[in-house]
Amino acid sequence: MNKPRKPTTIKEIARKLKISPSTVSRALNDHPSIGLITTMRVKKMAEELNYEPNQTAIFFKQRKTFTIGVILPKLSEPFFSEAISAIEGVAEERNYTVLLGQSLDNAVREEKIINTFKKHRVDGILMSLGKNTSDLSFINMLEASEIPIVFFDCVPSVENINKVYCELNSGMEEAIEAFSSRGHQNIALINGPEKLAATLERTSTFHKALEKYGHVFDPKCVVHTDLTENGNIEAMEELITLPNRPSAVVSFNDYVTLDIIKLTRQKGLVVGQDIHFISFANYPLWKYMENPPLGSIEQYPGAQAEAAAKLLFDNIDKKTDIEPKSIAFSSKLILK
Repeated sequence: MNKPRKPTTIKEIARKLKISPSTVSRALNDHPSIGLITTMRVKKMAEELNYEPNQTAIFFKQRKTFTIGVILPKLSEPFFSEAISAIEGVAEERNYTVLLGQSLDNAVREEKIINTFKKHRVDGILMSLGKNTSDLSFINMLEASEIPIVFFDCVPSVENINKVYCELNSGMEEAIEAFSSRGHQNIALINGPEKLAATLERTSTFHKALEKYGHVFDPKCVVHTDLTENGNIEAMEELITLPNRPSAVVSFNDYVTLDIIKLTRQKGLVVGQDIHFISFANYPLWKYMENPPLGSIEQYPGAQAEAAAKLLFDNIDKKTDIEPKSIAFSSKLILK
């Protein structure tokens, strides 16, 4: 049985052409100090010998692996599917490979993915925090390892980090205005887990928007869900059983809305008549429903992810000293 042939090396090409290995290396990289004829001879011999560059040596020399890590809560969500497409588009333009990690909102799993990326020496990390993440010590760990990280969508509430997010104030105001203009007085909010930064922002913007359009803020009309199906149903049950049942509800996202619409119908209420809904995210699924919510608030996952990826590569390149950036997009209500 024939042994597999060893890969051709620069030294082998140099020996056959009776020139130095350094000359071969420069010729293969089109160095201006090497004449055209020599360059052509080297490349022709490299082709005949099926020479392939040693990527490990190249990476070591450039101190890059040409890979980035991306950590997302759930790859199955349309929001993150669109985000991944945008990230891969930016990475491909720079000849980078994208490694994906799915945290499933599990902080321990998230930490393992970060450590795995660190061991593989990715050149940078893009990350959307899981809903249960509270320990951010990994930021300092990555900084010490000179691995830049950029957060997007679900970002930490800390300063001096790179992050790209969608502010919710404009979309929430438009939602409350839409309900108010249609005569709704009792408006409720189904919010996410209480410690989540996005949840706190939604509560604050909801409160301000109600006041702006002349409504009284009632704490009983703000309920929370852990974003599971049971949690969503329990939150809606809490609102339905209020003495003064809300006629309009803003919900944390479209998946929450799907669950609460199902419960609403089971209770004999008519969506768009007895009770109206607006949610965040603006997933494409609503076009398949006969009786969709009044609207959904666009958060621009593709644009967020693209901006975050470009910011990450700016930090990887380090052409100049880059101060941490915070980039915010404005959310927008899309009526159905």
